[in-house]
Amino acid sequence: MPKLKTHRGAAKRFKVTGSGKISRNKAYRRHILTSKNRKRKRGLKAPAFVDETHMKNLKRLLPYLN
Repeated sequence: MPKLKTHRGAAKRFKVTGSGKISRNKAYRRHILTSKNRKRKRGLKAPAFVDETHMKNLKRLLPYLN
């Protein structure tokens, strides 16, 4: 069985927490921030977790993540 390559773009975007969940950053916090209120921007700061429906695809992109 050959070695599997990690998808480098995915590796830069996701990381594993201590409990085994995969964390990600939220979208919509890069530009045009003046039209978004403070509460919304503050909420976008917090990390989000990858949904169970996407885990199978991520395991394929990141074979050595766990």
